Amino acid sequence: MTAYLLERAWVDGRVRDTVRVEVEHGRITSVEADATSTGIPLRGLTLPGLANTHSHAFHRALRGRTQTDRGTFWTWREQMYAVAGRLDPDTYYDLAKATYAEMVAAGYTSVGEFHYLHHQADGTPYDEPNAMGHALLAAARDAGIRITLLDTLYLSSGFGAAPEGVQRRFSDGSAEAWRERVAALSVPLGAEGAIGVAAHSVRAVPAEALKAFTPYVEDGVPVHVHLSEQVKENADCVAAHGVTPTRLLADHGFLGPMTSAVHATHLTDDDVRLLGEARAFASFCPTTERDLGDGIGPARALQAAGSVLTLGSDSHAVIDAFEEMRAVEMDERLATQARGHWSAAELLLAGTADGHRSLGFADAGAIAVGQRADLVTLDLASPRTAGTGRDEHTAVFAAGPADVTHVVVDGKVVFEGDHGAVGRSLNDAIGRIWA
Repeated sequence: MTAYLLERAWVDGRVRDTVRVEVEHGRITSVEADATSTGIPLRGLTLPGLANTHSHAFHRALRGRTQTDRGTFWTWREQMYAVAGRLDPDTYYDLAKATYAEMVAAGYTSVGEFHYLHHQADGTPYDEPNAMGHALLAAARDAGIRITLLDTLYLSSGFGAAPEGVQRRFSDGSAEAWRERVAALSVPLGAEGAIGVAAHSVRAVPAEALKAFTPYVEDGVPVHVHLSEQVKENADCVAAHGVTPTRLLADHGFLGPMTSAVHATHLTDDDVRLLGEARAFASFCPTTERDLGDGIGPARALQAAGSVLTLGSDSHAVIDAFEEMRAVEMDERLATQARGHWSAAELLLAGTADGHRSLGFADAGAIAVGQRADLVTLDLASPRTAGTGRDEHTAVFAAGPADVTHVVVDGKVVFEGDHGAVGRSLNDAIGRIWA
């Protein structure tokens, strides 16, 4: 048994003082506020672990390299394809491990990796067909983060057109071949994680192939999809199918309570209703959506309809769980010219328990008995947090990754404040890709 004495901690929806937490076999067995007994001291504000519900690890190599021209989402995509064409299982492992280490140092304890970079450059499978997926699973294990590998179906370059160029690496050729490959995936021994599935988008998955996801939806497996990120996607879908992307998914049994609609930016009122009725998750990625000029999604309308907000860092323009949380509120303020749409507590719930639940970890994201022992401690005396009130508002509206001093995942200490080492690993891994 290990006992921690938390100076301040977010417990049961509010910040409490002097919280003693006991941990056995990776689980929290006791939580006592205003404690008088001892434990390993964690000074600052301790939160439950944060969940990154949408990641493309290889996009981390693009940070700072796509800002020289005005461009569009579609020109950015060509730069992303250039990185995708350079990776093999070894270099992908190195990049992903360094990227996941950056996530851990930012307070993330789970990640949903939306994985579609499957095959060799010409589209031929590796001798081990899941070599790239195994590289990601191993990278997460070695970085100390829990992963749900969301193996992604990608069959078309756009509404029936054949994959071209680097897209050939993404495609298994058919939904049946994809399902066969996914069935062979497993989390390595000694790792904490799970296997989920994803449809890349209605652009990349023909309507008839969406039926391949019905068994996963019915079994409660995490099922993710990029949805209505761009206006062009909506217009092309209506031209091809006569309905919006959300309606197309609903008509093919894709929506359910373990479905995550990623981005969900350009929705009609009917789309919002369909996602809400399904109790689907809405995985917003505000720092990427603003970086790419995607737009501001209807977060509050989705929540009012019954959908559940979660948050991801997507392209890793930054890896900052606190910025993702506060950006939801700040973007709503810009769109409506009014303040006060989301409370700090609501945003923390989206960033912790609800995010973990969308990845299949319903037993993570809270400092409570029976939960996984994920603890993230913030410095309360940094230039960002000093004088801010030392509560949940400090975490959501003031803190940043540099304020993370200590991270525990499943009862194991995985980070103790050396942000410099994380940066050096990233420099090395990304340097090898661009060499």
